[in-house]
Amino acid sequence: MSSWIKKDDKVLVLAGNDKGKTGVVLACGAEKVLVKGVNVRKKHVKRRSENTKSEIIDIETPIHISNVALCNADGKKIKLRSRQTENGEKQLYYVEDGKDVVFRSLRKSTKK
Repeated sequence: MSSWIKKDDKVLVLAGNDKGKTGVVLACGAEKVLVKGVNVRKKHVKRRSENTKSEIIDIETPIHISNVALCNADGKKIKLRSRQTENGEKQLYYVEDGKDVVFRSLRKSTKK
């Protein structure tokens, strides 16, 4: 399991029918992630009451976590690294054009 991928992260699909597409992670499981607009399937919904009607809906189905990679705002695949700052905070960052870009903080500062 890749612990770097979390909900609301932007990911790039590496394999499958939707290879090359990017999307936002809606949910994470142990080995699968649900990505908006990726791996969409049709589902036939039966009429359940007088107020509803039968229809065909599109739903996203989970994709294995090994088939996605984190990407930046441009949709380019990134490789995350971790470091600890002087105040005890752990940060995830990636290198872009020779500069470190902070992706996310993992832990709050414990020093006072």
